[in-house]
This record gives sequence, structure tokens and C-alpha cells, in this order.
Amino acid sequence: MRAIEGGQVELRVESVSPRDVGRKVARMPRKYMELLGVSYGDFVEVEGPRSSAVLQVRPAYPEDEGTNVIRIDGYTREILGVAIGDYVTVRKVKIVKGTRVVLAPVDFRIEPNEAFANYIKERLLNKAVKKGEVVFISLPYYAEPFRFVVKIAEPTQIVYIEYDTRVDVSPEPVSIEALERLKGVPRVTWEDIGDLEEVKERIREMIELPLKHPEFFKHLGIEPPKGVLVYGPPGVGKTLLAKALANEIGAYFIAINGPEIMSKYYGESEARLREIFEEAQKNAPAVIFIDELDAIAPKREEVVGEVEKRVVAQLLTLMDGLKERGRVIVIGATNRIEAIDPALRRPGRFDREIEIPPPDKHARKAILEVHTRNIPLEENVNLDAIAELTHGFTGADIAALVKEAAMNALRRFLKAEKVDLSKPVPPEVLEKLKVTQQDFLDALKVVHPTLMREVLVEVPEVRWDDVGGLEEIKQALREAVEWPLKYPEVFEKMGIKPPRGILLYGPPGCGKTLLAKAVATEANANFIAIKGPEILSKWVGESEKAVREI
Repeated sequence: MRAIEGGQVELRVESVSPRDVGRKVARMPRKYMELLGVSYGDFVEVEGPRSSAVLQVRPAYPEDEGTNVIRIDGYTREILGVAIGDYVTVRKVKIVKGTRVVLAPVDFRIEPNEAFANYIKERLLNKAVKKGEVVFISLPYYAEPFRFVVKIAEPTQIVYIEYDTRVDVSPEPVSIEALERLKGVPRVTWEDIGDLEEVKERIREMIELPLKHPEFFKHLGIEPPKGVLVYGPPGVGKTLLAKALANEIGAYFIAINGPEIMSKYYGESEARLREIFEEAQKNAPAVIFIDELDAIAPKREEVVGEVEKRVVAQLLTLMDGLKERGRVIVIGATNRIEAIDPALRRPGRFDREIEIPPPDKHARKAILEVHTRNIPLEENVNLDAIAELTHGFTGADIAALVKEAAMNALRRFLKAEKVDLSKPVPPEVLEKLKVTQQDFLDALKVVHPTLMREVLVEVPEVRWDDVGGLEEIKQALREAVEWPLKYPEVFEKMGIKPPRGILLYGPPGCGKTLLAKAVATEANANFIAIKGPEILSKWVGESEKAVREI
């Protein structure tokens, strides 16, 4: 808390959990709720440098009690013009029941009717709005919410929407210059990234701090990092992290896909690189994001063409010559870090390397929560069970799984309801369309983990009951393989390190492969079968490479 005066308080902004996104809520410690004289369900006005929003109060998460944190979602932060770590002013507001509210779409045109106005009203029920406030509303058929501005609020400037409040939608769009997006950056916030809290914290520390508070580094007499290299398998969220970072810190953002700057004409690739760095320095603070860095900066000793060697040399020169150090940050992303020229990986160029691993069970559940937050789910949907069944899935795989489950629900719905597709579907019919647990289970038969597509992966249907006898061996495998996979938190709490490998031996036909399949089935794990001779190659280094890839 910075100050309390005149019934208002300044609190530090942090992000919310996926379940709170789009709900127009503000979570704050009980201490500040008491200071402001508000309780659960009351309304406060949160003001930032760009504008203000009226939000409903919720108690803080347990870990925030005793801090000066207010948690608001990325849409609200965008409206207010604040980033994580900034301070906002919070004050209690008087609310009256609204008699009439008129909204207008921001930068898009619609043909509203009574059914559409009722749909918008349902999304705003039991929420408060203020004249001039921008609100985000999810519309049918669209993944991202749309912006509407409150043009009229009666009888007062701030009103509470109930069932008998009249809500109208103007067909004429309005343009809000202050909310124009930065160059090339889709609307992505920290809440759109499931889990990865430690990675997000490290990236913010290395990039956001130098851009927003260079005085810290001057005081300490150290130079901020010039570049950060983010690496990990395809689909784990490297590009998404960079987009969210650019949105949250409000920096000028330039995105480059590695192969885009390559040209067959002499000197043109290097010229494009120079133009990009000059543009970033003119618009500092800026972030240059280079996706697929290995495509433009491979190891020079391993490439035949001269173009790649010249581009690597030019990139080295540009990063060494960055005058606006700390004001221009270069983020590189790759899934083949070993293919990047080692000269780029030394301190002073890409100072930090951050690995993004494939998500574990906890992270997979968090990613599922992000991708299903705007999807109508039946009550029988168990995200914990789905997270358990998705071993080896990356964030992109889980997004594809959710889409496939939604398509399964749509196919089932169209067959059961016999909807007339020649006419617009009424909202009351759409309300019946929900995704079930079975839709997810059916989607798992179609969507497979990206990381394992190059090898034969099967989920065997062999149970312990299919293996006759061998009770002692089965129990040993349960303890060594199944339990560590199913109950990792127990092993961690007890300080037990599970075995890294198990060797089964015996004469042919005694059930070694069957036992391995059974333990994979019982642990809900993928099963990859490799025969020794399959990985051997006459070419130098190929056998070792095959072992690494497995």
C-alpha cells in the first residue's frame, strides 16, 4: 500500500487465475477491504493511467493475504493501461440499479436485434458498468471476446445490471485510439499461459525490469541483458510467452519469423536485419522477437551457403552494437538450441537461456483451464482426469484436444437436435450445446502428442489381470513405475527418488513385453517399443542421435 486518503487506496497489480478471467472481479486482501469499507460482492472503481473500471470485490487468494496486491485480469489491465507490478487507485463506489444501458461495439460493425441484446444482457447480469467504460464480452462462434463501450448509463453514471434493466446495443461502432494494439501483437496476456509461473517470473525480471526501471541497473553498476534465448520442444508456449510479454509491458514489439528475412539476393537479408534493429532503437523501449532463430543463425561450420554465414555475422555485429542497452531487448525462440551458432550464446549477446519443458500433470490442468474458460462444459467434465490422461502433450496439443472435443460435441448436438442450418441458430438452442467428458475421451483417440509423432506410440490395453502369476514382479513394478507416475507429490514429500530405469530379463516368451505394456496401461502412460537393432546405423553418429531422440 502506498497511501490511503479520502476513502481510496493504492495497490500493486498482479494477474488472476484462469477461473477469474472475464468475470469483472478484483481480488484484494481483507485488510484493504475493511479499510475501504467493502465486503464480498460490493463494487469498487479501479483507476489506472488510461481509464477506470468498476469491478466486483472478491477476497484475495490465501497467498496474497498480508500483501498490498490487487489481482485483475488482462482485459482489465489493458483497459486501465497498467502492467503487472504497476499501482492502481481503488475506491468504493455507490451503486444503483440500472434502468437503461446502451453499449456500442468498438471498431467492428454488427446488426443487433432483440435476441442479441438479451444475450449481451445475460453476460452482464449482476455486474456493474460505468458510462464510458470499455467491457469485454464473449460472443458465440468467436474464441476471443469483443470490446464494447458503455455509451449511456441511466439513472446515474455507475449502474448495476439486473433482469429488469433494459440493455440496448448500438449498431454504429466507435473507435478508441487509446486502446489501439501495438504493432503485430495479438491480445495475449499472462493469464492465457497455463502454469510456467517460474519462467514468467524470470522473463519479467530480465526484460520488464530493464525496460521499465533502468535506474536499478545504473545504481548497481551492471548492464542489463541484451538478449534472452527461450528454447524447448514445439508447442510448449515459447512464442505465446513473447507475445504476452510485449502486451504486458507496453513496449514497441517487432516479430520476425526466422525464414522471412532470408533472401536469395546478395546483402538483402543483412539489410533487413539492420532495418529492424534501427526501427527498434528509434522506438525504444522495444522488444525484437526472432522466432525459429535456428533458421537464420545456424552453426557456421555446418552450413554450406554463404548467406547463412553472413546473416549470423550481421546478427552478432548488431547485438554487439546495441547502443540502447536495456531499452532494446532481443528474444530468440528455438526448438533446436544445439543448432544455433555458439558465438550467439555467449554472455553479452543472448545473456540468458531459459528452457521451457513439456508440461507436467499440474501444468496440463492449468492449460486445460485456460483453453476451456470460454467453453460451456457439462458438470461431469473432470479436468484432473483429462490432465492425467495427456502424458506427453504440450500446450499446443492440449489446445488441439479442446478444439477436437468441442467439434465432437457439435457433431453430437447436430445429430441429436436436428438443427435447421439454413436459418440462424437461436440463442436458446445454442445454450443446450455443451462439451462432455466423453467428448474429451473421444478426442484423445484422434489427437496425439506432438513430441512422440516420429516414433510408434501406443496406449496398450493390457491390464495386470491379463498377466498370469508373477505377483512379486508385478508388485515391484507397481512400486517402481506406477506409483512414482501416479503419486509424484508423495515421493517428493518423503524425499524418495524413484528409479530411473528397470531391466527385465528372462528367456523368450516369459512375458517381459507384456509386463511393460501392463505397467504402462495401469500408469496411464504412453508406450514406446524400441527393438535394439532398429537404432543401429552404419553412418557415424546416427545411432547416438537415434538414442537421444528416443
